[in-house]
Amino acid sequence: MSPILLAFALAALAWVLVVGDLVQRCRPAWHWYVVGYPVTACRMVFTWRKVAMLNDLAVSRRPSRGLLGDLVVKGDPLRPVAPRTSFPRATRMGMTVIVRLHAGQTPATYMKAADALMHAWKVHAVRVTSPERGIVLLTATASDPLERPGLATAPAELLSALIGVLESGGAWVMNLRLVPHWLIAGATRSGKSTLLARLITQLATQPVALVGIDCKGGMELGLFAGRLSAVATCRKEAVAVLSALVVDMRDRMSACRSAGVRSIWELPEKLRPVPVVVIVDEIAELYLSDGTRESKVEADQCSTLLLRLAQLGAALGIHLVVAGQRVGSDLGPGVTALRAQLGGRICHRVNDPGTAEMTLGDLNKDAVAVAQSITAEERGVAVCTGPDGGWSRARSHLTPTEEAVSTALKYAAMAPELPAIDRALAVLEGDGK
Repeated sequence: MSPILLAFALAALAWVLVVGDLVQRCRPAWHWYVVGYPVTACRMVFTWRKVAMLNDLAVSRRPSRGLLGDLVVKGDPLRPVAPRTSFPRATRMGMTVIVRLHAGQTPATYMKAADALMHAWKVHAVRVTSPERGIVLLTATASDPLERPGLATAPAELLSALIGVLESGGAWVMNLRLVPHWLIAGATRSGKSTLLARLITQLATQPVALVGIDCKGGMELGLFAGRLSAVATCRKEAVAVLSALVVDMRDRMSACRSAGVRSIWELPEKLRPVPVVVIVDEIAELYLSDGTRESKVEADQCSTLLLRLAQLGAALGIHLVVAGQRVGSDLGPGVTALRAQLGGRICHRVNDPGTAEMTLGDLNKDAVAVAQSITAEERGVAVCTGPDGGWSRARSHLTPTEEAVSTALKYAAMAPELPAIDRALAVLEGDGK
């Protein structure tokens, strides 16, 4: 081979290697459809019978001849029959396969085999769902979309916030109209504060009142004070703010009763009070007591007031978003009752299994194990529940503090006034003097 041809061949080889590495790292959609899907689909088709046999998904049928009662005396050997499957259907993030269950099988067997399917098909994850009786849907995700989440899109709605992206590639939306109250758990530097900043940034552009309760001196929520209608920085102020909200809630009840409706959303728009979103950062600061009588009274008051808002506030346009590093019954007897009213759950990386169990255990046991597997490097990754009762891994969109603060200042003029809270804080300030 001449030196020119050799140099040309080496240059072409280098170009192919560079382009191949770039495609592998960027993983554009066309690369999955052209290369990844055909290879993975063939791998699934050719390995399905063996995987089904090794993971007890196949069922052995008795031979049609050579039977004496239940004793096989002569006949064909017993051959396991794998469940029937559809041909893999390509999706943007992977592929789906429909499996028809054998008589007596349940989806739980396939859930146990999900890891085996993941390794056999060489994909990132396999999720098992049952859309209807007798059928299991296997959803294979080719790569982890949470590595490079990007920001998904979702239609703008009142009291709806686009938080980030789900593991399926869809938008992670916190809709307070569908799920009125939320519990967010996460250890330090797990992404909890970033999620709250993202939530405030999304709600700041909407005609809603934001009330912050940050008993750490306002270090977190105080940054967004320009857009907040009120912010409590200690437990005394929290008691005053929550008490004022309960009074406002009673006024809203009277308005609904007078109009003969069951919620503020049925009132005429001119008569409808502004929705209120109460964001509590570090719930433990409201419940823990130093042993003094005054501290115990304040903790009991916070517990009672939060529970009343959670029980009655959904139809009256008052919503709770409660966050904390540690959520457990050891904080006080009112925590468990409050948790039962917080239908939306988000669990980041936690330091103890009890918090994951407290956050997700009453909804789905599998979600607890997934939440405990989140590592310290996966900041912003969480397990969240959906309005359908299911769960998914998700990652919040990274919102820098500077961006969140500038957004709060930009829309500070949209912060509605809450006279009841202003009067309560003014009285408290006067008593302090």
